[in-house]
Amino acid sequence: MSQRDSEQERHQRKMQKQKSHVDQGIAAAQDERGVLILLTGEGKGKSSSAFGMVMRSLGYGHKVGVVQFIKGVQLSGEEIFIRERHPEVELYQMATGFTWETQDKAGDIAAAEATWVVAERMLADASLQLVVLDELTYMLGFKYLDESRVLAALSQRPPEQSVVVTGRGGGAALQALADTVAEIKDLKHAYKSGIKAREGVDY
Repeated sequence: MSQRDSEQERHQRKMQKQKSHVDQGIAAAQDERGVLILLTGEGKGKSSSAFGMVMRSLGYGHKVGVVQFIKGVQLSGEEIFIRERHPEVELYQMATGFTWETQDKAGDIAAAEATWVVAERMLADASLQLVVLDELTYMLGFKYLDESRVLAALSQRPPEQSVVVTGRGGGAALQALADTVAEIKDLKHAYKSGIKAREGVDY
């Protein structure tokens, strides 16, 4: 047997073992329902990942709702894409900007509560197969929204509806409720090297 044949056999055995492991995992997953995904952490890419799932869901013809807390003052590529290419997506933005820029706690709380009313309605709408609550965690961290009310709406949503929550933190209760929690961290970030945010990449 040649060395190449031996390497091929070892590779084949390794891949067969991996395939068996993957197949067992797929076979064990029998519960079919919507999921709650929390994308958190200090790194870049939480909202980007969420909007990737929006695109994926639209590819299957699903109905999608998006609520953006904080964002909405500066125009973003995802907003342009949705409004011009997919107007069927319900997009609502709090549009107050970052709380450290507004410096108006009472106004921010009022805006957050009004925005949550829209989010709550989406979470009760069985026709929406995906709902994105972009940067909701900040509203919980700043205590602009009542955590128990948020958790109740998330837990009582229609069984086939999936929800993606983004933002740093979120709290232990939200993490416990979520089916999937991913923590994104920066190993390097262009901004820290003095490189400006890039259109089409960062916004």
